[in-house]
Amino acid sequence: MDLLEGYRKTLLTIAGNRLVEKLSVKYGKRLARRFIAGDTLAEALAETEQLNRKGIMVTLDHLGEGIERLNEAAGYREQYIQLLSAISERQVDANVSLKPTQMGLSLNAAACYRNIRDVVLQAKKCGNFVRIDMEHSGLTQATIDMVLKLHDEGLTNVGTVLQAYLRRTEKDARELMENGVNLRLVKGAYKEPESLAFQRTEDVIEHFKTIIRLHLDQGVYTAVASHDDRIIEWVKRYTADNGIGADAFEFQMLYGLRTNAQEQLAADGYRIRCYMPYGVMWYPYYTRRLAEKPANLLLVLKHAFH
Repeated sequence: MDLLEGYRKTLLTIAGNRLVEKLSVKYGKRLARRFIAGDTLAEALAETEQLNRKGIMVTLDHLGEGIERLNEAAGYREQYIQLLSAISERQVDANVSLKPTQMGLSLNAAACYRNIRDVVLQAKKCGNFVRIDMEHSGLTQATIDMVLKLHDEGLTNVGTVLQAYLRRTEKDARELMENGVNLRLVKGAYKEPESLAFQRTEDVIEHFKTIIRLHLDQGVYTAVASHDDRIIEWVKRYTADNGIGADAFEFQMLYGLRTNAQEQLAADGYRIRCYMPYGVMWYPYYTRRLAEKPANLLLVLKHAFH
């Protein structure tokens, strides 16, 4: 295990402690603001408009995951339906991302499917797109199955995410590409065992390049979600060397991180989308961002005292 992976696992373990979570929720919201657009839809839409003016597209995520009661899922479903209507009314350049556990996957898979289907139907009505985020590896197959089922019903305005650190990802990528599923490709940010996931950063990066290349070579629209310059510069070189146009792929980055780099990519003619979370259920998302690399933690601490 390399030092970066050790840092990530340690921070996720600490963050999972109930006392740490309680104290963080009570005192850490100011720090989390670095990564969260605001508590409300109105705040998120205002931020979206600002980014659009800079040539940056957005995917909006109403925060929430791992609900404990199924009736909570109905509330999130309605929030997303409202969000999609608001995007259409404001005519901002944005789609939406949601988590399957937010819609009840860990409680009742059939109910979760119905909730997500309602959101996808609303998106189709609005001419929009829904990204079903990928969570820990225990939910990978269920999430993929749900997306394929929606496509079988003709709801092709839905896609999902594949995580490069999982050993199964290349196989999943081939299957989903064959079924025309739009994918976001990421490194992965959950704590996973070595039997399921690559542990060395170099191995994750090489696997990431493999699945990106697989998409680009097949002419499949590719969403590369990374802040890592090794990945970003490699994609730029690979597409230039192989005559792949800038409209064949997009870069994606997180709200609050590398803002100048996002603006520069847009200025250079690349498609760039900002993943923008909002809402009050920020703690799980926030801890994964800190766990991704020490620089994120240092960045937040720096801003906490200014």
